[in-house]
Amino acid sequence: MFSKEIYIKRRETLKKSVKSGIVLLLGNGEAAMNYAGNDYAFRQDSSFIYYIGLDTPNLAYILDIKQDKEYLLGDEPTLDDVIWMGNLPSLKERAAKAGIDHVLPLADLATIVGNGLKSKRIVHYLKPYRYRNQLILSEILGKKADAVVAGFSLELTQAIIRMRLIKSAEELIELEEAGKTGYAMHIVAMKMCHRGVSEREIAGTMEGLAISTGNRVAFPTILSMNGQTLHNHDHSGILETGRLMLCDAGAESLNYYASDFTRTTAVDGKYSERQKNVHNIVLKALNDSIAMAQPGITYKSVHRNAYRIIFEGLRDLDLVTGDTEEALEAGVSALFMPHGLGHAMGLDVHDMENLGETLVGYDDETKRDDRFGYRSLRFGKRLEVGHVLTVEPGVYFIPQLIEKWKAEKINAEFIRFEKLADFYDFGGIRLEDDIVITPQGCRAVYERRLPAGVEEIERMVRD
Repeated sequence: MFSKEIYIKRRETLKKSVKSGIVLLLGNGEAAMNYAGNDYAFRQDSSFIYYIGLDTPNLAYILDIKQDKEYLLGDEPTLDDVIWMGNLPSLKERAAKAGIDHVLPLADLATIVGNGLKSKRIVHYLKPYRYRNQLILSEILGKKADAVVAGFSLELTQAIIRMRLIKSAEELIELEEAGKTGYAMHIVAMKMCHRGVSEREIAGTMEGLAISTGNRVAFPTILSMNGQTLHNHDHSGILETGRLMLCDAGAESLNYYASDFTRTTAVDGKYSERQKNVHNIVLKALNDSIAMAQPGITYKSVHRNAYRIIFEGLRDLDLVTGDTEEALEAGVSALFMPHGLGHAMGLDVHDMENLGETLVGYDDETKRDDRFGYRSLRFGKRLEVGHVLTVEPGVYFIPQLIEKWKAEKINAEFIRFEKLADFYDFGGIRLEDDIVITPQGCRAVYERRLPAGVEEIERMVRD
């Protein structure tokens, strides 16, 4: 938790953006894993953490704009809580850490909101992504659950997005800490990348590192020889000579900030010529994208340039053919990279996507492209100083997708389908770094870069 002055300042800024009504921020509750009392590790709502800083369950925050008063609502620890969980701070003590003077029982939430509604006041709340909070809002607002989801406050949502997208100095320190752990996780994965080692053993070792230095992993670890499956959480494989291990993983710092790196490593640290060629295409797309990212540039244009590099690189390998601009307009590169180049990152690994992916990543100036591949870009708008993003180009050979395009003759004039058949056992390669936009361009969030070139990775595995 940061100093209370930081949370007070954040709430003061928020107050200036929401002109009237009542602001309600719901914290998360416990979630049972398989029976009541055996819970998943608690994870606080990120916007609640951003403005309040408290990571205990079953809390709510009310900001009354008209009365210029704010309240923390919750319940005092019971004797049972003390017996099972130890001494816990009182609600007033927790509120003081966040710089909030007024506390109320959680049961008063319905009364405050009900009185506001009777007075025809707007109740601003965020779109709920957990059923518990959806049910709470349904009860206190007197709306059906689907109406609650549809009735979130756009004004509050946009105000929070504007604030959270620009990372402060203290946030960048947290992101660096998460990056430091993420770096260590990936170095261990590279060193373990030898034939006969199980994917599960590597993933488990990495996740243990994340827990030992922070809260947990920032997202379920993606680690597999079947890298053509973009989010492959199956760790049942045993590493084999000649295969590639794609590892996409990151850590969450003690204050909830995330890291997100990807490297693709040849088992036993020996790339084939074919693997080197594809890896170098992806590496060029990564490096050129980082060089291009700077204030005033739309990330949508950086994504398109990555598609250009991928097309031209594959054309050099005689897997595609034709004019670059025509191919980009036709969406040829999406066959090999169906996902976007990157996403915003912060308190969430996909920052604020619970508030609305399009609201976070696009605006009135930059609209989402609805073409296959292009539409998967989560963040496309103009870059600003303080934005933190991932850069994650990839090249994948997905047999089912290739066969579909071949059967339907999609972009057949550009794609040498007969040669792609030789790559059905290839898998995929993705490389990913985290950057922060600066006045001069951008820099790595964590100063040490993971080995990215073929020779660097080979040395790391062998050493």
